[in-house]
Amino acid sequence: MSFVDLASLRIKYKSEKEIFLESSLERKEPISLFRKWMQDAVETPEIIEPNAMCLATATKDAVPSARFVLLKDVTEEGFTFFTNYESRKADELAENPNVALAFYWLPLRRSVRIEGTAERISREASETYFHQRPRASQIGALASPQSQPIPSREFLDKKEKAIKEELGPDTEVPLPNWGGYMVRPKAIEFWQGQTNRLHDRIRFRKALKEGEAVDGTLLHQGEEGWVYERLAP
Repeated sequence: MSFVDLASLRIKYKSEKEIFLESSLERKEPISLFRKWMQDAVETPEIIEPNAMCLATATKDAVPSARFVLLKDVTEEGFTFFTNYESRKADELAENPNVALAFYWLPLRRSVRIEGTAERISREASETYFHQRPRASQIGALASPQSQPIPSREFLDKKEKAIKEELGPDTEVPLPNWGGYMVRPKAIEFWQGQTNRLHDRIRFRKALKEGEAVDGTLLHQGEEGWVYERLAP
């Protein structure tokens, strides 16, 4: 059986009437724009999990790994997700807090990339969210030694069953070694695809490079301590 010709695959992106311009920014900072784009994604029926994002971490030796997690909160301070604190991602975050997040909303032809540092949120906040989850998800988190080798699927099923029998239907599920991380952004890039491949890219960032200055041509002053610039596709 012949394999599909990947080089020939093409999809239609935005038209020239839908160019993403700096003048369309209601505020010159990225959090409000992210919320607007997320709301658009939530309201697009073809997008099943609009808050799914690729999380990239790295070891202290800069060996990367990536996986998909769910965004559970966004504030002016950062972006929050939850995981097992004994997972591979948690081990890598303990060694190296630098991370990258990526969202891709294909029906909207939009993507957002976030770079920053991750830190644990409070145990109290983690516990509050944990007990808001469906009970089955709480028990699943307690049963799974995430990222660790296990002998079989049956091992998990037996462990889950034992926890259910021990707790019964009403006992509160204890919080495992599990909780949230907040990614404090240093740079946030918004990408909108264009059919002519001259895609729109506007990046916000916090820090200036050495010798760099806001000139109003290549680099613009934003709000809330951000600067922004347009990048070539």
